[in-house]
Amino acid sequence: MGGADERVLIVVSVPPERDAVWRGLDGDGRFDVLVGGVGTAQAAASTTSALAKSGTAYSLVICMGIAGGFAGRAAVGSLVVASEIIAADLGAETPDGFCSIDELGFGSARVEVDSRLAAAVTRSIGEAGLPVCSGPVLTVTTVTGTAETAAALEARVPGAAAEAMEGYGVAVAARAHGVPVLEIRAISNAVGPRDRAAWRIKEALDALQAACSALREVVR
Repeated sequence: MGGADERVLIVVSVPPERDAVWRGLDGDGRFDVLVGGVGTAQAAASTTSALAKSGTAYSLVICMGIAGGFAGRAAVGSLVVASEIIAADLGAETPDGFCSIDELGFGSARVEVDSRLAAAVTRSIGEAGLPVCSGPVLTVTTVTGTAETAAALEARVPGAAAEAMEGYGVAVAARAHGVPVLEIRAISNAVGPRDRAAWRIKEALDALQAACSALREVVR
């Protein structure tokens, strides 16, 4: 972290996530929380606008919210701290399968996180007694709804831990402004066949709140 005038920007997608984050931050004045909207484009535009605002210096951007967890990696109610933020469906279909924009030579679908801070946040969450893991968090434009798609994503990104819709947009905006980025997700459901009855949104929001309490111990 930098000087006393620098702040941390947390970007969520919807108001219930914002409310959970605020409860966990408990009035900590170092943080600003932005409801950036749903999807990569909305998140990127909102984050860019906040970072470009005159007179505000951000030393860190964190994308936070609920997400789907990959079976065997992130259980419902647990937390995931991204080791890498990946736009998993940004590319092209070919007769031989999916081809990422990295393979096409049109840029990169991957954004690195601040690995030192990510490790410290993961450790702090774990020390608070919360279930947590670190792994790639995927950004998708269409939420996975079948076992086949879940398996394809896991094959495409080995070790993938969670899936959401905003991280890559937030990360690209942060990178463009030279600001480090993290992504923290609370798991509300399993990635795969859609079963709304099995979703545990309240439990995930409670976990998000608890993660913010742990976050305050790390970001100083």
